[in-house]
Formats: sequence, C-alpha cells, structure tokens
Amino acid sequence: MSQALLDLGAHIKSSMTNAIEDVSVAFGELTLTARADQIATVITFLRDDPRGRFTTMVDICGVDYPERSKRFDVVYHLLSMHLNQRIRIKIETDDETPVPSIAAIYPCADWFEREAFDMYGILFANHPDLRRLLTDYGFQGFPLRKDFPLSGHVEVRYDAEQQRVIYEPVKLTQAFRNFDFLSPWEGMTLPGLMEGFELTWGTTILSNWSMLASSVARSPAGPADGVKAGCTRSPAVSCHFGAGRNCDSVRAFEENRRCLS
Repeated sequence: MSQALLDLGAHIKSSMTNAIEDVSVAFGELTLTARADQIATVITFLRDDPRGRFTTMVDICGVDYPERSKRFDVVYHLLSMHLNQRIRIKIETDDETPVPSIAAIYPCADWFEREAFDMYGILFANHPDLRRLLTDYGFQGFPLRKDFPLSGHVEVRYDAEQQRVIYEPVKLTQAFRNFDFLSPWEGMTLPGLMEGFELTWGTTILSNWSMLASSVARSPAGPADGVKAGCTRSPAVSCHFGAGRNCDSVRAFEENRRCLS
C-alpha cells in the first residue's frame, strides 16, 4: 500500500512540479506539502485527475507553531471514493498572509475556512463570507492559538440588576487554584470528600470502603452487629460523575461510617 501511495504521489508531483514541495506517507495516508499560493491549483487537480478522483472534501484545519515565522499549517483532507483512500495536503502561512480560498471548488470548505479563521485567525482570500463561526460577537483573540490565555480575556455572566448577559474582564479571585485532573484513570480528590473516595471516569467508586458499605447495607440492623442504636443504614455506594460531594452516596456512606464508629 505504501508503494502504491508513493507512486501516486510521484504522479501528482510530476504533474505539478511548481506547486508540490514534498511527498511522503504518514499514518497510512499520502501527505503532500504544497506552496500556499498554489493550493487552489493543487486541490482542483486532485479533484479532477482521473487517477486520483479525490472528489470529497473531508476537513480543513489549522495547526499552530508559534516558534516559526510562518506559524500556521493549514491542513486539507480529501477522500477518493474511487481509491478508497484519503490524502493530506499541508501548506504554511502566517497571521498576515491570506491563503487562497477553495470554497469555489468545494462549497463545503466555506465553513471549514471560517472555523480556521475563528479559532486561529488564518485569513482566506476571496472567501464569500469570512467571519467568525463558533465564538460570540466581539470575541477577542483566537482560542486555539498556543499563546491564547487559558482563562480567556473576558467572562460572561447574567446580571440580575440589568437583567441581561454582560461581559467583563476575567477575575480569578482564588489565591490558589488546584487542578488535579492530570489523568482521568488515576482519579481525583475533591475537597471535603472523606479519605478513601476515588473518583474515576464515569462513576465515583468507594475504593477502600465499598465492601464495608455493601456489607452494612445487606446486614440486618441492630446493636448486635456493631451499629449504634438509632442509626439508619443507607445502601447507596456509588454516584454518577459530576454529582460531587453532595451526591446521595457520599451522604449515605458518611452516615454508615458514623454508625459504625
């Protein structure tokens, strides 16, 4: 398969020697590096060439490399139903040089290019309607650039006095912020949860206490089995992700632990 892709790449490069700079195979797909000012010519050839017939536009996206003078890669993915094969085309540009739009070649590229403009600030020449697509009106900056602040520039909230949504500068009032979501598989510790709780992806598991809580829920109540008089056992031992420390299982387990202590 790799040799067949390289042969196709050699055919494409020989047909457009001034437009294609490099041909390679990456992740099982033919990858072309093209000149930015020739991208419309390359895309048209790939669509119309009988050997390829890349007639389906799959996606256009941006990649940010802020250390480069041409910091953006614009990546195009096309699909050939004839070959049952995708092809990737990459070009480089900066935040001031427009890239030729291909919306006239593939109409669906209209919104793909608008998204790249909205998220990265990549400009597309001769685009029919180049405006933001996903962010709000008056949004500042481009969210997927690597120099964009994680907290953003403004925050949105509903003001009860004005009875409308307002924008204001981001204010982080916490003196210290602790984010322990490094791995969804290792779990996290929520403030206020008793030691022994482990939050994993999807559910809260009472890792150190689950067997004890389950046995308490199944056993009959009474002073003989070590439960204080007047205590009511609760059988719940898990809750859905996002319920936090106020979920029924946490309250139930706190009650069970108090009764057994």
